[in-house]
Amino acid sequence: MRLSAKESVPVPWKNGGGTTRELSHRSELGQMIWRLSLADISRDGPFSAFPRLCRIHTIVTGRGLSLVGGGVTFLAKPFQPLMFDGALQLDAELVDGACQAFNVIYNPDLVQAEAEVSSAGPIRTEKGENVLFVLTGELDLGALGRLTRHEGLILKDPASGQVSDGGMVLQICFAPV
Repeated sequence: MRLSAKESVPVPWKNGGGTTRELSHRSELGQMIWRLSLADISRDGPFSAFPRLCRIHTIVTGRGLSLVGGGVTFLAKPFQPLMFDGALQLDAELVDGACQAFNVIYNPDLVQAEAEVSSAGPIRTEKGENVLFVLTGELDLGALGRLTRHEGLILKDPASGQVSDGGMVLQICFAPV
């Protein structure tokens, strides 16, 4: 399944403090397994809490933000996936202006999730359900096509490709619990 931020309509956040583009989601029997979105963060304020779920938050444009609350402080830096409990009541403070973040929200009772950013060179997915999302540059997946900035694919079979010079791709792997 192909993903494109350009083709996704912005919708208000759960708490009304900003907008996000839902890129894809997976549910079974009325239960959310995971959701992928690209959020526009243009001001300081509270983060939406997602009790019983986990988050992976990756800054994809801008300088990042600090997340503070519940006795913890996280610094979300560009291109560095940050994993945390979705139930945390956090407030966000922008670092030097607006940013965008790729968000993965998932049910840890149903799947495990891992995220990493791959730079220029070869890329490969393994078993499980994988998401590839281009942060910068291009990703050439041969017969599966070429992806550019803020486009991606959800893959159920192993695949390999090449990230362009100066390119970065966010790779998320979901595995059943």
